[in-house]
Amino acid sequence: MLKNLLEPKSIAVIGASEDVTKPGGRLTLNILTKGFAGNLYLVNPKGGMIQGVKAYPSIPELPEAPELALIGVPAKFVRTALEELAAKGSKIVVVLSAGFGELGPEGKAEERALAEIATRHGVLLLGPNCSGVMTYAHASKFTGVALKLEKGGIDFISGSGATVDFLAEHAMRRGLKFNSFLTVGNSAQSGVPDVMEIYDADHGPDSPKVMITYQESIVNPQKFLKAARSLNKKGVLLAGIKAGTTQAGSRAAASHTGAMATNDTAVQALFDKAGVIRVDSRLELVDVAAILTLVKGRADGRRVAIVTDAGGPGVMLSDELSRLGFEVPAFNERTRARLAEVLPAGAGVGNPVDTLPTSPAANLEKVLSILIEEVKDQVDYIVVMNGDAGMMDNWALYQVARKFMDISPIPIIPSYESVLSSEVPLKKFREIGGCYFEDEVYLARALSRVVNRPRIYEPEKSAVGYDKKKIAELLNGCHGALSPQITREVLQTAGVRFPGQVELREKAGLKDVPFAFPWVMKVMGPLHKSDVGGVRVGIKDIKEAEMVWDDLLKIKDASGTLVQQMVKGTEVIIGANREPGYGHLVAFGLGGIYTEALKDVKFALAPLAKEEADRLIHSIRSLPLLKGVRGEPGMDFETLRDILVRIGLLVTDFPAIQELDLNPVKGYGKDIFTVDARILVD
Repeated sequence: MLKNLLEPKSIAVIGASEDVTKPGGRLTLNILTKGFAGNLYLVNPKGGMIQGVKAYPSIPELPEAPELALIGVPAKFVRTALEELAAKGSKIVVVLSAGFGELGPEGKAEERALAEIATRHGVLLLGPNCSGVMTYAHASKFTGVALKLEKGGIDFISGSGATVDFLAEHAMRRGLKFNSFLTVGNSAQSGVPDVMEIYDADHGPDSPKVMITYQESIVNPQKFLKAARSLNKKGVLLAGIKAGTTQAGSRAAASHTGAMATNDTAVQALFDKAGVIRVDSRLELVDVAAILTLVKGRADGRRVAIVTDAGGPGVMLSDELSRLGFEVPAFNERTRARLAEVLPAGAGVGNPVDTLPTSPAANLEKVLSILIEEVKDQVDYIVVMNGDAGMMDNWALYQVARKFMDISPIPIIPSYESVLSSEVPLKKFREIGGCYFEDEVYLARALSRVVNRPRIYEPEKSAVGYDKKKIAELLNGCHGALSPQITREVLQTAGVRFPGQVELREKAGLKDVPFAFPWVMKVMGPLHKSDVGGVRVGIKDIKEAEMVWDDLLKIKDASGTLVQQMVKGTEVIIGANREPGYGHLVAFGLGGIYTEALKDVKFALAPLAKEEADRLIHSIRSLPLLKGVRGEPGMDFETLRDILVRIGLLVTDFPAIQELDLNPVKGYGKDIFTVDARILVD
């Protein structure tokens, strides 16, 4: 399927025209301008010749079934064209025509009809309302110009045709090479995840190693997750934009976790689980794609050598790298001495290396040769920066950089800031395969996004003491908010620890509580106990406990009290929320009464690997509190990780759990207990 999409032997344009202001006319022009080695069939009711190519009056009159067919006729004629192409035997159809779901319910209904026809005949349908497909072999795209794409470059799959055009202009001006542009428009049948699945199915040793995406909606998150994880495992580095993240309103939720789990948190968790770098803008996507291209698969290092012809940019890059957790290591004495031998007096021979703006290309070649010999095991990347002071031949400098981009065992990342005065040599640099940045700070940030990208891990499938069978028995027949007793039993059976506690319906039971003071007493009945004044802590004796009982039972809907052994320590929240289409989001963050106020909570898709649980723990702003402050002991991270993994298992095994809160989870060291919990089953 992918080969027929990228390298079809035949293409048909339905709605071809001499008028290049029409989609069919522009599409035909782009195909002809780019050049196409296969058979090009044009369809127009008038027949004749269109832009020098024979046109057929109808689809049935075509001499063969086109491997790739593109429809650019008014919306009311699209269904008939699709049916005729399917009957002819075409298996890939791209609908450029607008006037469908973007206009309202009637258009949506027509999209469903197109999808039904395509699926029934085994046709891959892209669109409607898309701009087409462009690859190294053909330019079947009606917007923009027929750009030159190169086999082995970046694959870009987009829900927006305009985004492809705008991004391509920035990216190709910076020297990025593309293998394919593919747009899905309204995605009546096939969206970005479906196309990713096709690329994944046909991925081979020589397939491109970088893929970027743009989506405004993710209709099938699980398909996106599966395809992206599979591509990752095959060595493909992925980055993407998910736009359309704001919500006009917020939905009601019974739990803290549910209230904080928005669609955007689900999207971020999905990208993290899928191993996809998520960015927010086209330019940021270009920057990340440039790094993914330039590092040639070496995307995990944190040590950078800098070669510059001006001090200021070197300082700015060093500062930003340091802020982002990179190292700009000092060179040893021998390396500095060798650099001093080839550079003029006054040049800097540390790291950064300052070659000075008067230094010729031959000096840059010597510097890079020395660094490759001396520091190949001490640095992971070399950034080469050159401006245009009007003293040297920048084209000669760029040629040296391009040479070393091919031969250096250390990835070379160029940054060329003089974009106007060096416009001509930069164009020549791009023509010989060069790719570069225009700002050193943006370079550092893009490198950080790549090095700190989410990794693919295999989730845990079991845990010691986790009894799935007994949990199923406990949950059998349950619906709505579980009672505190059932909640506790379910979580304990999953391996979650609780402090000593008893549920009391009668005041007299206070005298039989089996653990020592101090106690915590909580009202039973109301869901959010703190909000109604239903939590009392530090109760010292039975007299105080009886007084608290009287107060708590005055609260509306009170049915008794929960008496707990008091636990001291830092408070965190661990929870889960079921997000339609995505599965369960597991939450971790600062707990207690400040959970929703501070919103220092992060999310990950269940089930969790240990590494994903660790990432959750280390991603919150309040991490220093968990480590312990002012002499207080911290929380044991392995114990927290274990709880997170168990909650991920629980909600994966029992998807009927809608929402789950453990808040607070509290303690010091390994003695960490769930003080309060709630589970909502739907």
